[in-house]
Amino acid sequence: MEAEHIVLSDGHVALFVSSLLAGAAPLVLAAMGETLTKRAGIINLSLDGTILLAAMADFVTALKTQSLLLGFGIGALTGALTAAVVAFMSLQLGRSQVAVGFVLTLMTKDLAYFLGNAYARLPGPQVPSQPVPWLKALPGLGPTLFQHSLVTYGSLLCLAVTWLFLYRSRLGLVVRAVGENPQAAFARGIHARRVQFLVTVLGGVLVGLAGAAFSLSVKPGWGRPQGAEGIGWIALALVIFGGWHPIKVAAGADLFALLQMLGITLQGLWPSIPSQVFQTAPFPLMIFTLVFMHVGERAEMEQWAAAKPWVGRLLRFLRARAPRALGRPVLPDNPSLEILNRIVF
Repeated sequence: MEAEHIVLSDGHVALFVSSLLAGAAPLVLAAMGETLTKRAGIINLSLDGTILLAAMADFVTALKTQSLLLGFGIGALTGALTAAVVAFMSLQLGRSQVAVGFVLTLMTKDLAYFLGNAYARLPGPQVPSQPVPWLKALPGLGPTLFQHSLVTYGSLLCLAVTWLFLYRSRLGLVVRAVGENPQAAFARGIHARRVQFLVTVLGGVLVGLAGAAFSLSVKPGWGRPQGAEGIGWIALALVIFGGWHPIKVAAGADLFALLQMLGITLQGLWPSIPSQVFQTAPFPLMIFTLVFMHVGERAEMEQWAAAKPWVGRLLRFLRARAPRALGRPVLPDNPSLEILNRIVF
């Protein structure tokens, strides 16, 4: 009886971790996209609307063509085009990145609901689970890591590639250098604005894929509301929470998914508590964490934490510095374009 109970508990743990990885997959994709974008010195606030528009566009495409691959392609294209608008308005026209991104997220959100209204609540294609042969039978690890859909595998691969790109490649070094000081990078022969534009579009592709992951895998279908509302803002917060480091950002995404799952579980245990309490609980907890990070940078907090080793370790883990050029306008590579911008605007 005791052995049977242990096996059952292990099965529950494996199912819980598996669900956690699957639920966090879209958030990891979006957060990795924004991590790359911010590492290059650009702020893209259009994530929330982009995710919804991509979720609608890829679902409708997959429904009409019965092709999941084409659906994901349209989602990626939607994210790339939206990010390209942010990059063009900022880098070429000198407009505020924050203002452009905020307007875009409102516009794309309304556009998604308007264009997708006719397809709400319709059944459509869904990404199937793809267990890995042989590995799926491994005790413990098999059900946890090797019985997912390609979306979950892709999010884990995206995390690894993002880390390797930023910290183990020359191109990643160029991106980080541009994010720190684009003028100095340009002086050394790097086309800083071109790098920022391309990285912003690449980040947009990942954000678009996050939208596709919602409507074709995690929460199949399209509806109003879709269930992905607010995820873009959480991804933006997670990049700060993770100190602009892919591993920490992904850990934050898993933490947020864990809080959402716990909210569902606790709602079943205490049905008398309004469901809205558990649905909104992850958001103030993330805000509290960001506030804790800010307070942790103060000298008074460091002195207080010196006598508490575990607090000090937590502060060191959370402490980070934003790229120095984040959100700041970049001098154009072409001086004549700067003169044109001043005349027109």
